[in-house]
Amino acid sequence: MRRRAFAIAAGSLSLTAALGPMGISTAHAQSKSIVYLTPGLDLPFWRYLSKGVESVAKEKGYGYQALDSRNSAQTQLQNAQDAIAKGVAGIVISPTDSSTAPAVLSLAAEKKIPVVIADIGTNSGDYVSFIISDNYEGAKGVGEALAAALKEKGWSKESVGLITISQARKNGQARTNGFRDGLKAGGATGKEAGLQQMQAYTADETFKYTQDMLTANPGMRGLFVQTDQPAIGALRAIKAARRQGEVLVAAFDGIPDFVDLLKSGDIVASGMQQPYLMGQRSAQAMFTHLEGGKPEKQITVPILVVTSKNIDEVLPTVKTTVFANEVK
Repeated sequence: MRRRAFAIAAGSLSLTAALGPMGISTAHAQSKSIVYLTPGLDLPFWRYLSKGVESVAKEKGYGYQALDSRNSAQTQLQNAQDAIAKGVAGIVISPTDSSTAPAVLSLAAEKKIPVVIADIGTNSGDYVSFIISDNYEGAKGVGEALAAALKEKGWSKESVGLITISQARKNGQARTNGFRDGLKAGGATGKEAGLQQMQAYTADETFKYTQDMLTANPGMRGLFVQTDQPAIGALRAIKAARRQGEVLVAAFDGIPDFVDLLKSGDIVASGMQQPYLMGQRSAQAMFTHLEGGKPEKQITVPILVVTSKNIDEVLPTVKTTVFANEVK
């Protein structure tokens, strides 16, 4: 009996020695991790959101890994299977589109692994919480800002084109509807110069779409690109066609390049989601659940409508919540 008691005491001492500063054993901390499934880390938006999730996971003493789906539903499903096989504590997912999320949610539910959805949304399935930007109101604000800029130029009756994210995504639908309503509310009455949906989400793809629109609509005076990096391709195409100053560009989301482009007027407005803040809110919802609480089923994060006129005023906030403190 004495030998057994001694062994137990020794084991207790070993466990105590393994405790970290917050009273969690190193072995336990290493066995707990959060995985983020993202459409593509090549887009700054998803990278910033990933950093937000990571900041909270590390603060809680959990491991963290981001798995890139490369805009492929098949890769996303494989990433989910890999994460589930490792027995992660929870999954945060930004789906490739709303129709691909249910398959991941179903797999996770079978193994009782909680899932938080960060942006885009799902057509069905069970999840802990859905963190979403107010895409409709943000895009409506962009539409109003572009309408005001067109009005200043005397172009309110001229055509405006749209290059959108997938309209199979609920956030894509909201951005399109909000923007159209914003143009109307702002008094822009020109026809729509076509709508192209991105597939590769690259600047080169948007360059081609913009070229095609400019050719088909010589009188086009406005263009809305529904995400950040691809907007650079639109600006390149406008410059290549020698139409600088003749086509006003509005965008969505934000990359550091946008700061100078907004100040110069090359981009007149951008509805900037706050991806770092969204990532934090997503992870916080996950840990509320893991700790026995019940987070709100939907958490809405406001969008900053940043224009050439207010960029200096809102820049301090943008640097933190949009650019994840990567911009000095």
